[in-house]
Amino acid sequence: MESLVEATSGAVGALVSTTILYPLDTCKTKYQAENRDHHHKKYRNISDVLWEAISTRQVLSLYQGLGTKNFQSFISQFIYFYGYSFFKRLYLKESGYKSIGTKANLIIAAAAGACTVIVTQPLDTASSKMQTSDFGKSKGLWKSLSESSWSESFDGLGISLLLTSNPSIQYTAFDQLKQRLLKAKKRKKRDDDIASSEALSAFSAFVLGAVSKCIATCITYPAIRCKVMIQSAESDESNDDQLQKKSRKTVSGALYSIWEREGLLGFFKGLQAQILKTVLSSALLLMIKEKITKTTWVLMLALRRFVLVTRARLIGP
Repeated sequence: MESLVEATSGAVGALVSTTILYPLDTCKTKYQAENRDHHHKKYRNISDVLWEAISTRQVLSLYQGLGTKNFQSFISQFIYFYGYSFFKRLYLKESGYKSIGTKANLIIAAAAGACTVIVTQPLDTASSKMQTSDFGKSKGLWKSLSESSWSESFDGLGISLLLTSNPSIQYTAFDQLKQRLLKAKKRKKRDDDIASSEALSAFSAFVLGAVSKCIATCITYPAIRCKVMIQSAESDESNDDQLQKKSRKTVSGALYSIWEREGLLGFFKGLQAQILKTVLSSALLLMIKEKITKTTWVLMLALRRFVLVTRARLIGP
């Protein structure tokens, strides 16, 4: 029941945050997917994507692929929170510990993330193709999946698995920053007040959480950019030949294409938008999840009671 409540509340939080931030996500993804040299760029910055939608009267196209993205977000967050809660309880039961350590927590989070990625990768690939299609020309989920081979549906799977390390980097950075901040506080405190500085304030925890997420995103961003390019290779500019499109389907091909056309800074193209979207999405998801967890518990218990009562009536005395 606990795992089910965590999974449901997390999935609903992801659904709401994804819907609210989807236009930003579409602009970010289209900007990341473009791979041209400086003289032939269609988008100079992310605002150009938004202006294109407005000028062509295709503002609603900023939501193209929203249904697929919401479906993917709901399933992925449900699997992640369910898997994380399940693995955590299993670890505590088998180890006999009353609490979970940092290293074990990171391993469990990575395992839950890997399970999530494997199951939802085809939806992630289809969503990226829809977002990077020309405005007003996006294909539906079924058509996107049916036109791709089984292997193409899992484009970028290796990088997606690699990106499950993002939370590990975030938590490591958070712990290091927390220790430095607490040490700095201790120096300003008298010896008898040291105990009062052992915990972070809510504001300090929020700031350190945002900073650590930014650090993790900056470190893993080249992989994020490559994944978007691999998944959206078929939506590249029309003057690319088939060989170039095929080469971009591999990690080495995507890396070489970025280096050849955009240079070193190309690996960090769209980083600001990625950080903004990631931080806002995480904050919204966790806020909504915390708010609806209690309500979800009540609904789950009521549903469980209803099922038991109905079953008892059907079976009889």
